[in-house]
Order: sequence, then C-alpha cells, then structure tokens
Amino acid sequence: MAETIRKYITNKVAFLEQRVPVYAPVLGITFIVAVWEIIGRSGLISPLFLPSPTSILSAAWEMIVKGELHPNILASLYRIILGYLLGGSIGIIVGLLLGFSKWAESVGTPILFSFYPIPKIALLPLIILWLGIGELPKVTMIALGVFFPVVINTYSGVKNVDSTLIKAAVTFGSNHLNVVRKVILPGSLPVIFAGLKLAAGTSLLLLVAAEMIAAKEGIGAMILHYGNLMITTKLMVGVVLLSVIGLIFNRTLDFLERKCLPWK
Repeated sequence: MAETIRKYITNKVAFLEQRVPVYAPVLGITFIVAVWEIIGRSGLISPLFLPSPTSILSAAWEMIVKGELHPNILASLYRIILGYLLGGSIGIIVGLLLGFSKWAESVGTPILFSFYPIPKIALLPLIILWLGIGELPKVTMIALGVFFPVVINTYSGVKNVDSTLIKAAVTFGSNHLNVVRKVILPGSLPVIFAGLKLAAGTSLLLLVAAEMIAAKEGIGAMILHYGNLMITTKLMVGVVLLSVIGLIFNRTLDFLERKCLPWK
C-alpha cells in the first residue's frame, strides 16, 4: 500500500514538473491573431473600427518606408527607459532605507502613503508648469509612476523577510552587513521584482498620457494624431508597438529575475 502511494505521488510530481514546450507561449497569441484576422476579413466589423492584422502590418511597413515610425519609437524608448531606470533605482534605495531604519520608516511611510493614492496623470499639468515643455517633465512623470510601486514593494519585501532566517544568521556569527547582503536582500528580491514588473505597466500608461498631452514625437503622440485623422490602421500600429514594448519589458525582467534568483 505504501509503495503504491509513493508511486502515485511520484507520478503526480513528475506531471506537475514536466517541461512546457518552447513554442507554448506563442500558441495563445497566434490563436488571438488568427481569430482577429478572420473577423477582419469576414466583414462582420468595419475596418474603420477593427482593421485586420495584415492591414496593420501593411500600414507599419508603409510608415517604416516613409520614415514615420522610427523617430516615434526612439523618442518613446528614450523617455521610458530613462524614467524607468530613475524611478526604479530611487525606489529601491528608498524602500531599502525604509525597511532597514526605524527612524526612516516612522518619518517616511506617512509621506509615502499620503502621496501614493494621487493619480500621477493629474500631476502632469503641474509638472509641466514647474519644468516647462520638453523631455524633463515626461521623464519625471514616468519616474514618479515607477517610483511608488517599486518603493512600496521593496519596503514590504524587506519587512517580510523570515525573521527565523535572520536569527539563524546572527546565531552563526554573521555581522550586520552579511545579514543584510546574504539574508535580507535575497529574501526581499522576489517582492522587489514583482514591484518592478508592476511598474513596467504603469510606465507605459504614463508614457502615452504624457506624449498625448505634450509631445510632437512618440508613440502616444502618433496614436493621438492618427486617431484624430481616423486612420485606424496606423493608430493600431502604435497600440501594437506598446504591446511589444510591454512584452519586451516583461521578458527582460523575467531574465534578470532568473539571474538574480537562481534558486527560484
């Protein structure tokens, strides 16, 4: 009886741990694109409202040939990468400080949780008033949106590290620096990466909002421009580009997480 149970559990574990084929992530996207193409070609929905994927690709190629696409992509990538790096790095530093220091926690957390609920888009007119029209207010807007989820997740990650691990490290003679470096930081990294992934979506949202309000170039400005002209295919090119950028962000963070957390 015991042997039968052991074999059953072994088979179940083997089933749960089986490797997913490399092509599996592509299946869902392929299915959605195929259905989208069928609907677009069937004429059930007007191309004005939902152009087919092939017509969007054709519009994208036309924009590439005419040189309309790459200036907008480069402008958006510059803003989002710079804003993300600034907001993320400052958020991690502040979050670690809040988690490690009782003084910083008591002074900083009321300020942090007072400003966090404010919609960052609502601050854009004020930021433009303070910083003028240019790249600085857009980058600042993105950095603000990234900062809050990262700092909150970093702070939560540090505070929720298993205290038993910390006590064990101290018991075996580790000094304060080693406890921070070898116990607290590795223990909080999963939560920090969760915050970074959450911030990636927020950064795209704020990028589009900032470019629609105060930019001549960028994917958000391009979407607004072609939306006003009711050129849906080129508008959808911008939407698809945002989706691709978001996917690249997610995959990059997954790669960094695997490198930083090999035990996961």
